[in-house]
Amino acid sequence: MAGIYIHIPFCRQKCYYCDFYKTVNTSLIGNFIKALLKELELRKDYIDGEKIETVYFGGGTPSILKKDELRQIIYFLNNTFDIASDAEITLEANPDDLLPDCIEMLLNSGINRLSIGVQSFQNEHLKRMNRRHNVQQAIQSVENAAKIGFKNISLDLIYGLPELTPNQWNETLHQVFALSFQHLSAYHLTYHQGTPFYTWLKKGKINEICETESVEQFNILIDIAEMYGFEQYEISNFAKNKMYSKHNSSYWSGVKYIGAGPSAHSFNGDERQWNISNLKNYINAVENGLSYFETEQLSKNEKFNEFVLVHLRTKWGISISETGRKFGKENANIVEKELQKYQKYGFVKYNGNYYALTREGMFISDEILSNLMIV
Repeated sequence: MAGIYIHIPFCRQKCYYCDFYKTVNTSLIGNFIKALLKELELRKDYIDGEKIETVYFGGGTPSILKKDELRQIIYFLNNTFDIASDAEITLEANPDDLLPDCIEMLLNSGINRLSIGVQSFQNEHLKRMNRRHNVQQAIQSVENAAKIGFKNISLDLIYGLPELTPNQWNETLHQVFALSFQHLSAYHLTYHQGTPFYTWLKKGKINEICETESVEQFNILIDIAEMYGFEQYEISNFAKNKMYSKHNSSYWSGVKYIGAGPSAHSFNGDERQWNISNLKNYINAVENGLSYFETEQLSKNEKFNEFVLVHLRTKWGISISETGRKFGKENANIVEKELQKYQKYGFVKYNGNYYALTREGMFISDEILSNLMIV
């Protein structure tokens, strides 16, 4: 089992909170696709011929691609890799792109899961984030996607926004859960250096909400999601009827994956590679046989830290027996003793062979994880 991530770096305009690599120079799409397909050809042996269970088009704004461009990439993938017949093929999309014709095109192209960047159901916050859509467009995009035939729809939301009140967040969630979709990813706003939000924060033009409000909004999220039948299976991810994201779950399970496109990361179990974060340089390097990525060989301690980090964030938690098999009995014992300390105070729960965070433990997950890391 393996995955493929494809970074489509094009946006029509840049959101003020986003630090992912992107460009508004859409004139380079044709050259980018040529380089992308060449990179995928070069990387096809990186995962040792394992069957591809997930393909994920991220960005940027992948819904910016035209029908022929998307189909060209998917056709190439099907003829280059061993794609499972039931592979999850996800495409991130902006609501304003998802007009009925576009949705039908995506469905007919082989996309079977949409990840729609709703982000907020408050127009004032959408404008502040420099999103292109409004609330009505967001609602319409989800309704159209479900009506036309998508049975696996994920929505993205951001909370902890400047001046976002608990009442507004409550209202947003009830509006969202009234729609027909299967998965929700909800993230607390992070002020990334280099973004307009970060600059405005440092200049005092916007204010970060206090920790008490952050906790309140997180609790509101969990309570309302549960009310509508959504299970929190990872700190930031919720699913209905066990429609977990295979893409996300594979990352948490340490599955091999190829990352193609500028700034994309790849992982084969022993090393991590990351592509250069410059579109023109990426195209030039791939087309001319130059180096376009860096490589880091992971030490045993780094593998251990990643294992602990990703597993403890999920509802399945950390298996002590699996930890022992992979990293030795001594490390497994250290993990268990540390987690037992937090179990006494209700931050960690134990279920057979697994230790997982309680809701209270999620609020101090950074502290718990830092105490488990091997320096």
